[in-house]
Amino acid sequence: MSDAQTDNGRHVSVVIPARNCACDLPECLDAVSAQTFGGPLEVIVAVAPSSDGTDRVASEASCKWPLQIVENPAGTTSSGLNLAIGAAAGDVIVRVDAQARLPPDYVERAVVTLARTGAANVGGVQRPVGQRGLSRVIAATVSSRFGGGPAAFRHGSHEGPADTVYLGVFDPAVLASVGGFDESLERNQDYELNWRLREQGHVVWLDPSLVVDYQPRTSWAGLVRQYYDYGVWKRVVISRHPRSTQPRQLAAPALVVGLVLSALELVRGRLRGGILPGAYLSACALAAARLGPRLPALADRLRGTAAFAVMHLSWGAGFLVGRRSRARSSPTESTGPQDAPGT
Repeated sequence: MSDAQTDNGRHVSVVIPARNCACDLPECLDAVSAQTFGGPLEVIVAVAPSSDGTDRVASEASCKWPLQIVENPAGTTSSGLNLAIGAAAGDVIVRVDAQARLPPDYVERAVVTLARTGAANVGGVQRPVGQRGLSRVIAATVSSRFGGGPAAFRHGSHEGPADTVYLGVFDPAVLASVGGFDESLERNQDYELNWRLREQGHVVWLDPSLVVDYQPRTSWAGLVRQYYDYGVWKRVVISRHPRSTQPRQLAAPALVVGLVLSALELVRGRLRGGILPGAYLSACALAAARLGPRLPALADRLRGTAAFAVMHLSWGAGFLVGRRSRARSSPTESTGPQDAPGT
């Protein structure tokens, strides 16, 4: 694409929430610096209180584009995004996570798609990429439909409207009109925002040519926390927006309930209680075996089997019994994007 085709006079603001990501942020900014976009572009990093020196890394970072650092004292992704968007001067907002690695033509393509479709939000497909060891196993299992589910932002191959997308490239005026990201949500804020956009008649658009590499968790503890939190905050979103519920979102909680009931049956000496656990373990093992080329070693497939169980059971347990932290403000109460410059 030529510069004339891509910039169309658009000013792009890339917003990055950053917390405990000192190792990831430099590579993320390198990928942003490599963008082929032909128009003006700025980068705003919202830095939350961190224990690994993220604030120092951000302040010392180099970037091809003008770089601004804003403080995010509340510490959540939603508050960081709203603060960064409030400081943005662009008429296109490109949300990027520190764990994401944009391809060089990402902004260029996304801006064209946003203009072509008239969508409120354009996003693409997440491609988990683990470097070695457990992170490689987790990346493979998250990429599987059995592990990560059938969501279009993981497996979509057809362009068109979607319920949610990975990251997001937004029309800031529309984003401001719905109140920005909900700062009371610590997880699932993307899905919830996209639900509100669609409820207001706007379009969320999946462009499968926008494939973004994502660095998954590297430890069992990190994977448990991540999926437990997903379950907790999905329950919160469903309680607020019941019509947003998808049947697939109830599968993990139903599995946890079924396994608990099976355990009670086994305690009572009823062998039928072993049917569900046995069938589920077999399904996890089969799904790991189907990952074949990505997990060629038997040890990796065993870890893949365990990773499937950890994701499903952590998500389901979080949904059923997890407690969320004290809610902050609702979207209508939050400061949100102050300028009409968005789980």
